[in-house]
Order: sequence, then structure tokens, then C-alpha cells
Amino acid sequence: MSKLNLKNILKNNIVYISALMFSFMVFILGAFFTDTFQSVVSSVYSKIMNDFSWVYYLLMLIFLFVCIWAALSKFKNVKLGDDDSKPEFSNISWFSMLFSAGIGIGLVFWGVAEPLSHYNEPLNIEPLTNGAREFAMTKSMLHIGVSAWACYGVLALALAYIHFRKKKPILISSLLIPLVGEEKAKGFLGKIIDIFTVFATMAGIITSLGMGTLQVNSGLNYLFNVPESKSIQVAIVLIITILFLFSACTGVKKGIKFISNANMFLAFLLFALAIIIGPFGDMLSNFLIGLKGYAIEMVTTNNNIFVKGDWYNKWTLFYWGWWIAWAPSVAIFIARISKGRTIREFIVGVLLVPGGVCMAWMTVFGTLGLNVPTEIGKLAIQKVETAMFVVFEQYPLGFLMSIVAIILLFTFFITSADSATYVLGMIVSNGKLEVKNSKKIILGILQSVLTLVLLFAGGLEMVQNASIIMALPFGIIMLISIGGFIKALSSEKLVKEEKDLNSEKLSKKEKILINKGKNTVSTIKSLDI
Repeated sequence: MSKLNLKNILKNNIVYISALMFSFMVFILGAFFTDTFQSVVSSVYSKIMNDFSWVYYLLMLIFLFVCIWAALSKFKNVKLGDDDSKPEFSNISWFSMLFSAGIGIGLVFWGVAEPLSHYNEPLNIEPLTNGAREFAMTKSMLHIGVSAWACYGVLALALAYIHFRKKKPILISSLLIPLVGEEKAKGFLGKIIDIFTVFATMAGIITSLGMGTLQVNSGLNYLFNVPESKSIQVAIVLIITILFLFSACTGVKKGIKFISNANMFLAFLLFALAIIIGPFGDMLSNFLIGLKGYAIEMVTTNNNIFVKGDWYNKWTLFYWGWWIAWAPSVAIFIARISKGRTIREFIVGVLLVPGGVCMAWMTVFGTLGLNVPTEIGKLAIQKVETAMFVVFEQYPLGFLMSIVAIILLFTFFITSADSATYVLGMIVSNGKLEVKNSKKIILGILQSVLTLVLLFAGGLEMVQNASIIMALPFGIIMLISIGGFIKALSSEKLVKEEKDLNSEKLSKKEKILINKGKNTVSTIKSLDI
């Protein structure tokens, strides 16, 4: 092999090689230098908490404002694709895929645990009171509602626009083209952006897989006395890895679509069972209470960039870091399945529908937790991995719901991992929609191995901290990328005006020709020719 060919191979695969090197480095540090690794991660995390937490709040606020602006602007009817393009997937399949890829395990993991935790340990409010109930529902809606989905929506919108309408690769680096030109966006600068995208994506995936592994193991332990051990967790990850790699390798239109639709059915079944066995009146009341509090926060203190304290670090900052870390993989996937939709249709579909469902989910399952006896609630939140199972046990059909929940965790596990693996494959393949299965398999295995390494190195806290750390640089990249999208979108105005001007000029010429034609005919008739 000549030096020139080797150089081209390295250049074309630099993002892929960087992903492999990053994974190998984390594996070595986590497996063989555990104490040092924990110390470094903790130090960086503490630095972020003390000096840069405001950046996360500001970023999430900007993402929401840009989504609102795009949906209400004069560009709202611009299609993500050619003007005559049609959606590739039905609304149901589209919603199922974006919902399953976008929220995944976190919805099941925190559905009972978060509202119950806030109710028992609210911020500056007396616990177990009506004020604590309002606080619990408001914060739960904030962390998983429309504000959070704006993080996915704004980046996915930009990517769908730049890919389907401007015919550029479906990469974060492509959003730099309007700012720095195509040559730099595809060169060294663009590669750096794509490499950071891979790192952030892997951090987000590992967080979800780590939480899912712990909750599945804890649920099996609680229900069937299956030991909570490293060997069981390895077995869980191994089974899931085989399933999500099979799904990812069959592609978006087959495996991923099928699993996503099945996942939505199970989620709906669990949701319906919760409504049937739970206090529906309290659920409705809590939803309205939470919605009111959330609406007030949206226009007052929501995403306040000056907030500080352990509570915000533990909850809001973790959520914002997690959402940002997941943004690249989810946004690229959502963009990939959203061809043919208008900007307004896209924003409504990605923000309001899944955001509304997530808020309803947190309300329904949160109410189940809030309505159990006080001592049961306090017992449940001592271990968040089993909080859902402890609460379900207090209701009729509780065992059945726990079984459905464990199956749902598995399917969410699969849908989150298969879509993320597919997206990682696209990124390391320079934006190609058709990714070699060999790359998907290698990347999928790496995700699973790193999940286990981080879990064994420091548990759930280590996984969460790693996600927050990686979210900071990528959040800045997102902000720059959105600037490129806005600049590119502004050209729609120029193109439209030019078309209208040309049309107007053409109309004037046609009128002149028509008038000339009429005059000629009149002249001929007058001469009896």
C-alpha cells in the first residue's frame, strides 16, 4: 500500500479512528487506573459545577427560543427537503421512532422516582405538603417536558434542513458551512467538530445504558431475587447488545422501525394500566398543578442562569447535561426520519407531542408514588433503581405492571442503543446514510463495554458525571451550529424574493407579448388579410 493511499484512508477515517482511540483510552483508565480516573472525573465535574453551570441553563433557554422563533417565523412553511417532497414515514411511525430514540430508559427510570424524591425532599419547602406536591410536579415537567425537547428539536431541525434542503452530509460539521465555507467545514475544523460529536454521543448513550442496566438488575432482584452483581449486569448488557445490534444492522425501515412501534405499544399498555389502577382524579389535578407551575416558570425563573446549589446540581444540571449529551445522536436520527415535513410541522411534532406525553407520563406515575403511604414513599426513594417496583407493589395489578415495566426497559434499552449506534456509524462514515454493519457492530460493542467499565469504576454517579462533562463542549458546538442554520435559513428569503422578482418580471413580459399579439391580430383583421 502506497503512502498516498494510507494517507487518504487515515483522512477519510479520522473520526472513526478517533472514536476507537477514545474508547480504548477510557477503557484503560476505567479498568486499570480506577482511582485516578474517578479523581480526574470528580475534579472536572466540581470545576463545572462551580464555574460553568450557568452555561447549561443559558444554552437550554436559547434552544427553546430558537425553536419558538422558527415555528412562528415567515420560514415556518419551508419544507425539510424539496418543495414537492413528502414525508417518508407515517405520523405514527415517525412519532414512535423519535419518541423511543429521544427519551428511552430515563422515562421509566425516573417516572416514579423523581416526583416522589421532590415530594419528600423539596427545595426550601416543607416536605409532604401541597407546596411540595406542586414543586414535585413542576420540576418533573421542567426536566422532561417541552424545554428539554427543544434541545433535540433545534439541532434536529438544523440538520434536516441542511441535509434534505441544502443537500449536505447529515453531520454537525455541515452546519458550519454557512459560517466558514464548505472547504473548512469538511476539513480539519469540521473533523474536530465531528470527533467531539462522537464523544458526546457516546457519553449520552453510556449514561442511559448504565441506568437501564442497574434498574433491570434491581427490578429482577426485587421481583425474583436475582442477585445484584457484576456478573448479572454483564449478562444483561450482553443480551441487550446482541438484540440492539441485530436491530441496528437491519436498518431504519426494518428493525429500528419495528422495535420502536413495539416499544410504543408497551409504553401505552403500562401507561393505561397506571391510569386504570391509580387515582385518576389526583392524576388530573396534579397534571393541572404541574402545568400551571411549569407555565409560570417558563416566563419567570425557568433556566435561570444564576441559580446555584446542590439541589440544582443534582437534578436540573444533570438533566440539562444529559439532554445535551444525547442531542447529537437523537438529533441526527430525528433529522434522518423527518424528510418532507415543514418547519412548523416539525417543531410541533418534536416539541409538543413527545414533550406533552412525557409530562403526562411523569404526572401519572408520579401520582402513584405521591399517593402511597408516607413510610413506603420514603423507603422507595432510598434506592431510585427500585422505587418504581416498590410503589407498583402497593396497587392492584402491581406485579403485572412490574413485569411490563421490565420488558419496556429492555425495549427502550434496544431502541435507544440501536438508533444511537446507527447514528454513530453515520458520523464516522462521513455522513453516509448507508453504514457498514461491521462499523455498527464495533461501535455497539464499544458502547456496551464502556458502560460496564464506568459502572464498575464508580457506579451511576460516575456515569452521570461523565455525561455532564462531555455535554459542555458539545453545547458550545451546538450554539455555533445553530448560528450557521439561522444564517442558511435566511437565504430562503433571498431565494424566494428572487423567484418572486423573476416571476413578476416574467409576468410583465407576458403581458407585453399578449398585448402585442392582440394588436397584431387587430391590425391583420383591419387589413382583411
